[in-house]
Amino acid sequence: MSNGFSHAPVMLEEILGVFQGMDTGVFVDATLGGAGHAAAVLAAHPGVTLLGIDQDDAALAAAASRLDAAGLGGRAALRRARVETVGQVVEGEGIGVVAGALFDLGVSSPQFDVAERGFSYRHDAALDMRMDRSRTLTAATVVNTYDTDSLARIIGENSDERFAGRIARAIVANRPVRGTAHLSEIVTAAIPAATRRRGGHPATRTVQALRIEVNQELEILPGALSAAIAVLAPGARLAVLSYHSGEDRIVKSVMRDAETGGCTCRPGLPCGCGAVPTVRRVRASREATPAETAANPRAASARLRVVEKTEGAVR
Repeated sequence: MSNGFSHAPVMLEEILGVFQGMDTGVFVDATLGGAGHAAAVLAAHPGVTLLGIDQDDAALAAAASRLDAAGLGGRAALRRARVETVGQVVEGEGIGVVAGALFDLGVSSPQFDVAERGFSYRHDAALDMRMDRSRTLTAATVVNTYDTDSLARIIGENSDERFAGRIARAIVANRPVRGTAHLSEIVTAAIPAATRRRGGHPATRTVQALRIEVNQELEILPGALSAAIAVLAPGARLAVLSYHSGEDRIVKSVMRDAETGGCTCRPGLPCGCGAVPTVRRVRASREATPAETAANPRAASARLRVVEKTEGAVR
């Protein structure tokens, strides 16, 4: 696959099951990546067309190559845009409502694997971490200019890192942070030795937190999900794959608000506030199977949530 975007889509069989009743219409993949999920959905549904959205130019090029190679390119429209603009992109295409929508959040495997993107501590590279490389804020700016309190807040809130304060102080004390390897060394040294001996790499959470800050992932997510729900046709489904607790809390909250219509009445009492639910929950959250996690370690933290637009809901 061109641009290194060859990877196994996470929970693919579960995603295909979510959309198995989708016969016609437009399917929106709002985080297209290399089109792993999208290509499988198109192949399974000959009457469906794709609107694929991604902010990463390398991802879009790889997706186009993959879809063309599979003979699916003629049924796909790919657009470079940030995920929070999904509603505007749908409207700009002249699409009234969509037959289904998918968000596969986080970073694509190839973005981790391409050293110069700066998403991983495994390769020494410049601290970049931008999914949209036309934007100006990079991880280097964050680690070398944010004050200690701001860094500690970002690392703590975006990754649940319990040593966020220690790590923030260590980063500031070792400026300028020269690259991903230097950052990894700083973070590792800041974490107590007993903790370093347990679990994964000590820098994992900090790198995640910086990536989220650079790309404003948590700030834009509620609006993006709400916009996707708004453009669903009655009976159409939204599926969301999240990979860490911060993302999943937001997904759960947005879906719950849509499921209750934002009802503010006391639980257990009839609704008197006039709230109108717009979706129903299709299933409780689901995680990747042990077999898939063994074959694809990046699926280990994945959590799938699905809602369906109610028949009475209107845009």
